[in-house]
Amino acid sequence: MAGFKKLITLQLLSWLLFSLIGTFFVARGFDQAVSEAQVSTQTMVTRYIENKTLADVSPEHIELALNNGKVFSTFIVRDYEGKTVLQIATPNNLPFGVSLIESIFNSIRPQFAVNKAKDIKIEFVINASSQADLLQQALLLMFLISALVAFIPVVYMQAIYKRLNRRVSMTVADAVEVYITQNQQQSLVSSDFSTDDLEELGSDLAPSFNRLAQFLKTKQEDIQNAALSIKQEAYKDVVTGLGNRNMFVEYYEQQIESSPKKSFGALAMVRCSELQIINQTRGYQKGDDYIKSVSEIIRHVSGTYSQSQVFRVNSSDFAVVLPNVPSKEAEQFGDTLQARFTQFQQNQELSSVANTGIVTYESGKPLGELLSVVDNALSMAQSKQANAWHLQRESDLVNNVSAGFGNQNWRRVIREVIDSKRVKLMMQNIMPVGKNVKAYAEIQSRFTTEDGQMLPTASFLAMAEKLDMAVEIDKLIVETSIEIIKTRNFNEKFFGINVTASSAHSDQFVIWLERRLLKEVNLSSKLIFEVSEFGLQQNIKASRRFIDMVHRVGARITVERFGVGLTSFKFFRDLKPDFIKMDASYTRGLEEDKNNQYFMRLMVDLAHRIGVSVFAEGVESQEEKHIVETLCLDGVQGYYIEKPKEI
Repeated sequence: MAGFKKLITLQLLSWLLFSLIGTFFVARGFDQAVSEAQVSTQTMVTRYIENKTLADVSPEHIELALNNGKVFSTFIVRDYEGKTVLQIATPNNLPFGVSLIESIFNSIRPQFAVNKAKDIKIEFVINASSQADLLQQALLLMFLISALVAFIPVVYMQAIYKRLNRRVSMTVADAVEVYITQNQQQSLVSSDFSTDDLEELGSDLAPSFNRLAQFLKTKQEDIQNAALSIKQEAYKDVVTGLGNRNMFVEYYEQQIESSPKKSFGALAMVRCSELQIINQTRGYQKGDDYIKSVSEIIRHVSGTYSQSQVFRVNSSDFAVVLPNVPSKEAEQFGDTLQARFTQFQQNQELSSVANTGIVTYESGKPLGELLSVVDNALSMAQSKQANAWHLQRESDLVNNVSAGFGNQNWRRVIREVIDSKRVKLMMQNIMPVGKNVKAYAEIQSRFTTEDGQMLPTASFLAMAEKLDMAVEIDKLIVETSIEIIKTRNFNEKFFGINVTASSAHSDQFVIWLERRLLKEVNLSSKLIFEVSEFGLQQNIKASRRFIDMVHRVGARITVERFGVGLTSFKFFRDLKPDFIKMDASYTRGLEEDKNNQYFMRLMVDLAHRIGVSVFAEGVESQEEKHIVETLCLDGVQGYYIEKPKEI
């Protein structure tokens, strides 16, 4: 087919070239005819009007000369004033094609002749019918020659293809006949011959049957390999090349859940937090590139663990199986993965990359139960900070309170807590460092089941946000806190109340809180609302609206877990909070970490310049408390200072 196209293109180009050459020679002949016509015109006019004025010339004389000569198709004579004295047009009875070509010639080449002695100007158009006719014949001849030249190879190629088709058909027919013959022989062997019959055939047929058995074995292996290849393609994710959810389920069921050997390890679920935003703002190709980059990071980090497996279980989630990895090494895996995600986030200018939930497993553990637990761990990781991870420990699952909870179970439990108001409030003081510093006591919430068992707070709050029930939980906490403060007569103390970012960004909650605080004018000035830095950064505009409302009613704002963001100083400079709490990660091992000391000192100096007080949380030793005091922070909080106690 491609050969035919090339052949036709070559013939068209040849025809075009021959046509241009023919046109060139015809045009040259036309130019020569024009030159001759100019000379003839000058001579003719001089001959007929010599010693006469133009008016004395008989028009019949000129018209007769024109018609006899058939040189001109149009002839116009004007005097020195520009008046038309004579105008003659020769009828054009030429065929359409010749007339069209002639008109093209004439429209391009109008001619004039002037006799200055007699003040006569003659305008004429050459009769190009003969040249046009010649050009048309030349073009037609070129087309016929090209068509003839193209037709011969086409006929030749068709003959070649016919012979080729006959040969292929004969080859296929022979192959089919051989195949049918072999199948009939195999059927005959399998159905009509018993073992005794084969023995009677003697040793002469043994080699043939051995070859036949080998042939059947090879065919069976080919079929099995083809089926395996098809299965692998069906179990492969097209974007990353990793195994998909089907392969993950099959691997877990065969290698872990149903394996006769005892085994243990860690399962990590990694959720890409920016996929939907990238797809919407940058396009799906950029979304695929983002997924590929995340998969490469996961494969690189997990590749350092023996026999690790990585799967893409849905559009935004990856499952990582780490066989024979205890919880301590799983924590290191989470730290390394978070560091790599943070580095990628900075390079790509993203707000986050992915969060990771981790849970340990043992052989025989049902996959459904394990996925439910790791999903809870993932929800808790998402509630911390960008790229954070969370390991669900056995101590978090005491008495199976939250283990195996699916979304519907969690929704039912949270609804029962809200309806029954089963919330207990704890209090943990912040110890002021300076004499003039005004610190406060943070109110912390605990939630219980119907039979009085304590629910894991982090899991409870994370699932409440996931199920869009955080606003109702925050309303319950605020309402309960206000009632306890009023009934216990804590008029001289200041209290901090934690609020989720979901509530801070909810117009419904903001309106409700403002109306509630306006009813407690004297109490509002005693309240400080704590919101995480990461949560506030998710919607700066809504965060600013919430902070403005809190200040308007006389309350104050604390940004907790401060320092985990990438634009922290610019963030609190724009929002103007009253307090910031440095994240506990900066306090841990502070006496030995000079970088954290320098950063905290810098934050203290910058915050004090705009009137913001700085607290440290997570202080658990005398050494950490001492370093915090030398860095001029305004207050400290932690188990070393005071453990949470029930109000």
